[in-house]
Amino acid sequence: MTGGAGFLGTHLMAAFSSHGYRNLATFRSQDYDLTHEAQVERMMADLKPEAIIHLAAVVGGIGANRSHPGTFFFKNLMMGALLLEHARRAGVRRFVSVGTICSYPKFTPVPFREEELWNGYPEETNAPYGLAKKMLLVQSQAYRQEYGYDAVNVLLVNLYGPGDNFDPETSHVIPALIRKCVEAADTKADALEVWGTGQATREFLYVEDAAEAIVRAAERLEGSEPVNLGAGMEISIRELAEKIATLCGFNGKLVWDRTKPDGQPRRSLDVSRAKKLLGWTAKTPFDEGLKRTIAWYRSRDPRAAEPTPRGAGHRSR
Repeated sequence: MTGGAGFLGTHLMAAFSSHGYRNLATFRSQDYDLTHEAQVERMMADLKPEAIIHLAAVVGGIGANRSHPGTFFFKNLMMGALLLEHARRAGVRRFVSVGTICSYPKFTPVPFREEELWNGYPEETNAPYGLAKKMLLVQSQAYRQEYGYDAVNVLLVNLYGPGDNFDPETSHVIPALIRKCVEAADTKADALEVWGTGQATREFLYVEDAAEAIVRAAERLEGSEPVNLGAGMEISIRELAEKIATLCGFNGKLVWDRTKPDGQPRRSLDVSRAKKLLGWTAKTPFDEGLKRTIAWYRSRDPRAAEPTPRGAGHRSR
């Protein structure tokens, strides 16, 4: 498994173990840098995988995507392309690519159906990342057609949960809001700044539910057509911020910085294909998942804790 030491990866390793899988292997980028072909070849020779779950990605929120579009495009594209090519060459039996809903067009009709994936350009702030991940879908379909290679694809919505990345420079919206609200509540601040208008909507999936879905995809999914993995819900960023503020005990004012981008206007998935093909639906109620995530964050000293390594796990914006 690539990215097995990251946020989603640690939960996925545990999920595979709970399903009775043994001989699970993962690594960090300092062990094998998958953007270099020689190191991909060395990893294949050293680990001799029978199947690969590809989670590893260079990811971040809107700010990180705006600052490093070239980095996000190049590294994600090279990791995926080289890994799949050398998996094919080495005779790796099965390849599961974990993609992102950032690959969907900016104005995709809600709920997002997999058939809409090619009907426009992604939202600009994360298009380089979304397109780089989308190329792995193209590659897997092409390899199935030419070589009969068994590569399958799932598309993840925004994840959250215990173990998330709370670094203020690179975190996504839920951990960023939790950190801000906890700190504001503890200092009894009067106000808290939030990016954008609050009108954009998002869907969120609890990380343990996502891990269970990927195990099912590895076991059951056939063909290279993508499958959405989400909770089938939609919430505005404004409502999300208010909910997190309440759960964190922050009673001050939320101040919206409208000079900052909202990102994609709406995100919510049609998850009927996952239910049909994988027999899977999300189980964790959103408020319960938020409470668990806040409790995990509060159980740690954020000023002493190291953030989850970027590039070690996958998340959408």
